[in-house]
Amino acid sequence: MGESVGEQPVFRPFPLFGGCHFQTIAASFLPFTRRLPSTTRLVHLPDGEKIALEVTTPKEWKESDPTVVMIHGLGGCHRSSYLVRMARKLHRQGIRTIRVNLRGCGSGRGYGRKLYHAGASEDIYLTLKEIRRDAPHSPLTVVGFSLGGNIILKMAGEYEEKIEELVSKIIAVNPPIDMQSSIEHLSENRFYERYFMSLLREEVAFRHETFEDLPPIRISSEMTLLEFDELYIAPQSGQNGAAEYYQACSAGRLIDKITVPCHILFARDDPIVDCKVLEGIDIPEQVDILITERGGHLGYLGMPGKGGGFHWMDGVLLRWINTCFDLP
Repeated sequence: MGESVGEQPVFRPFPLFGGCHFQTIAASFLPFTRRLPSTTRLVHLPDGEKIALEVTTPKEWKESDPTVVMIHGLGGCHRSSYLVRMARKLHRQGIRTIRVNLRGCGSGRGYGRKLYHAGASEDIYLTLKEIRRDAPHSPLTVVGFSLGGNIILKMAGEYEEKIEELVSKIIAVNPPIDMQSSIEHLSENRFYERYFMSLLREEVAFRHETFEDLPPIRISSEMTLLEFDELYIAPQSGQNGAAEYYQACSAGRLIDKITVPCHILFARDDPIVDCKVLEGIDIPEQVDILITERGGHLGYLGMPGKGGGFHWMDGVLLRWINTCFDLP
């Protein structure tokens, strides 16, 4: 796994992509990742909506073999490069992967009139129950990236022992566990805020065109994420304003209630998520936190041929996953 201090691996960035912005942007676009064949499955939610799963099953996989469930971040879907990369690597190890599209995303586009949000933990809990019901003997590890990481940590803290019945381990990468802090941190990097807002404006426009019962709405190109959450997301999530929404949906307040084995990966130079919010949080012994000095947001591009390889993050995740399943 490369250089380490004690049991913790150490990340050393690729020289050409040493800065946090290079790490973040390059990881999203380079190198090109080929799509992975999968079968689409729909999960029916209690409110009548559906979310789509993309299931990739190795040829020799048996129902007693491991499954890894992965959840994307804001603006992502089952086609996000980090999900496809990990699914391909796990497939080569004979592990079934299930890439979950949050409401209305990816192959589930058009099935959700509500927009997904940071507090969508019940959706994932119900999805995991259905996956477990179909293959009760397959050990599950759940991996959430960015917003998806916050969602699964929130879920684990809310459902506590019930999660132990469903999953063997949860892993979160760069999760915004304090939504208020993350919004403030993100507002200092307008490039990213504008990028996310462009994706969200398109999502809102699509929903209001697709579902005739939704009233016309215009999201200004100058609107900030805070303003968007205040206007659109908070009411949809049942909260009275953005501040209440951030408090209700932040996983940080629930980490001390997590009972299942858990790994969390942060980078100190993340331009989107501020890991300093961990200060003052009571971390239970079953929650292992790795904080690298560099790596950006979902970046962690290391040295090809060195410990961990170019996609260092993938190597760390594979190690955590394989340890859970006692795989080499």
